[in-house]
Amino acid sequence: MGLDPHALRLYLVTDRALCAHHGLVETVTEAVRGGVSFVQLRDKDATTSDRIALARALKHALRDTPVPLVINDDLEAAIVADVDGVHIGQGDISAADARARLGPDKIIGLSCDTPEHVRAADPDIVDYLGLGTVFPTDTKSDHKPAIGFDGLAELAALAPCPTVAIGGLKQGHAARTLAAGCDGIAVVSAICGQPDPFAAARALRTELEETP
Repeated sequence: MGLDPHALRLYLVTDRALCAHHGLVETVTEAVRGGVSFVQLRDKDATTSDRIALARALKHALRDTPVPLVINDDLEAAIVADVDGVHIGQGDISAADARARLGPDKIIGLSCDTPEHVRAADPDIVDYLGLGTVFPTDTKSDHKPAIGFDGLAELAALAPCPTVAIGGLKQGHAARTLAAGCDGIAVVSAICGQPDPFAAARALRTELEETP
């Protein structure tokens, strides 16, 4: 264990439909060039074999960078593609089972949207927590009710490991996200849905770096 919290500072969650204009790999490549520090491959509609292929392409694109790559929910794809780890939700495989399958050196992220979830997270098993949904978002139809920045601060204060905020976050939200106690901000459409992913990532990164 021991994920550097700074790796979570600008966390990109992919959306293949939103990335269609540039393509997923090109969008991620440009976003990382602009300052993205962590990438989660999320594609709820893909098959495991599709995710493996996408993950391998992203892994190749990120090979000369320090940026970790994890896969959302699909442990098999994460193992076969040999990416840096997996991000799981409360209804997926348990963190303990994921750790048993992945071994001690891979990254495990866990989504938490209630104080009970955060308190139950074991820092000896989980590397970081994804906290939210902060705001309603069109990129995830099954999210829980939005918690806002007050709810985010409540969860962050309880967290036993590094945290990243997720859910409808965009440029202009960095200061309040960090003030709530999170180590980073996770975005989807704020980068994937933009005409210039590099410029979008650079603007977000600048905002984060200028936040006291």
